[in-house]
Amino acid sequence: MLIVTKPKPNRIDVELSAILDSDMMAAGLDDLFEKSKDITNGVMMYKIPSFTMPTGGALVAEMMRLPHLFSMIGHFNRCAVLTDIGWLKTAAKIEGALIRGLEIRCFDLEDGAAAEAWLAHVDGADTDIGDNMPV
Repeated sequence: MLIVTKPKPNRIDVELSAILDSDMMAAGLDDLFEKSKDITNGVMMYKIPSFTMPTGGALVAEMMRLPHLFSMIGHFNRCAVLTDIGWLKTAAKIEGALIRGLEIRCFDLEDGAAAEAWLAHVDGADTDIGDNMPV
């Protein structure tokens, strides 16, 4: 499932779990685009409690929407990724290094409060959040 919610005007939450097929991927991404269209200087919480590789059809659905994905990323300044899956944290760190203007930090699933605090950060008011370095 790819569940997208908009808890605040400048925030999107995404939860990814289970196996995504082409219909689920298409619907989830289209929902993400729709909910993100009016956001500027936004933040995103991306929660991945478990991960199973999407189907080939789901990957095709995502590839077909890549131009829109790249455009949508410009609506966000920060993304907190909550997962306990090591290789996904590494992938998120690489994305954070490659995507100009989007700061990505990874948090363990149990560190949701720290992720919330980081997303709520106002420039000049950053607090020490332990060993979690920006990516």
